[in-house]
Amino acid sequence: MLQSFQIVGLQVLILFVLIAIGFTARKVKILTPEGIKSITELMLYVVTPCLFINSFQQEYNPALIKGFFISAAAAIVCHVVAISLGILLIRDKDKARRSVFRFGIVFSNCGYMSLPLQQALLGKEAVFYGASYIAAFNIFLWTYGLALMCNGKERISVKKAIINPGTLSVTVGLILFFLQVDLPDIIGKPIEYLAALNTPVPMMIIGYHMANLDFKKVLRSKGEYIMLVTRLLIMPLLMLGALYLVGIRGTLLISCVISASAPVAAMGTMYASKYGGEAELSASCVAISTLLSVITMTLIVGFAAYVAG
Repeated sequence: MLQSFQIVGLQVLILFVLIAIGFTARKVKILTPEGIKSITELMLYVVTPCLFINSFQQEYNPALIKGFFISAAAAIVCHVVAISLGILLIRDKDKARRSVFRFGIVFSNCGYMSLPLQQALLGKEAVFYGASYIAAFNIFLWTYGLALMCNGKERISVKKAIINPGTLSVTVGLILFFLQVDLPDIIGKPIEYLAALNTPVPMMIIGYHMANLDFKKVLRSKGEYIMLVTRLLIMPLLMLGALYLVGIRGTLLISCVISASAPVAAMGTMYASKYGGEAELSASCVAISTLLSVITMTLIVGFAAYVAG
């Protein structure tokens, strides 16, 4: 059991070193707001889709497909349960604050934080399962998440829920996987090289945003404590317990727990900023949950690795 914690803890610490590099780069002004915006778009539209497509470049195995759909089902159930807990637990009278806390409970950083850990710890198979989790995440993000944060200022975008870089690249990857198309090196190698950026670059982006955190303004309300405990502890433990009880083990179990144990998704800050919500509060929730996740992800994912067999 101790070995499981050591393996996971080492990988999380490696990611944290990359976060520290992004933090430092922001402080010494190597990374600027304009630069980080461009890098984020590069991640969204180029690197992450390449990671998904690369993860599907493997030999056909019915067990992988079964795991893919189990992961998607687990993600759907996880988001529904989180929405219910958010409504039940967060009762802040201020609507904007209430939206931030509920968003934080429901949406994990299952892309930027989970995928690098899945890739480093478990390899292509875990990213394969992580891709299906993110596809479900995107559907909830562009429907419930948008409705929660936009304060009625924008119509729910079903189109964006279905047509976005994440779901499109998963679809392409699945087609290639089912048809067993091996991409030629002239295409496959650039995709592989770009996919390799998915570990360092997202971590530095997170570090950049953490550099803007005013620690004097965090953990000042009951709602923030409830949100952090629910996002970082309750949701991943529920995921672990539920999958274990239905007989899921191995890489699939660990991959789903990693996705569920990630800190608050940064997309909430973007929504809050765009629609006049509590952007500063949202940013602090993202940053402090990311900082705390160094401990919580090590413990929970380490335990998941131990029980997964």
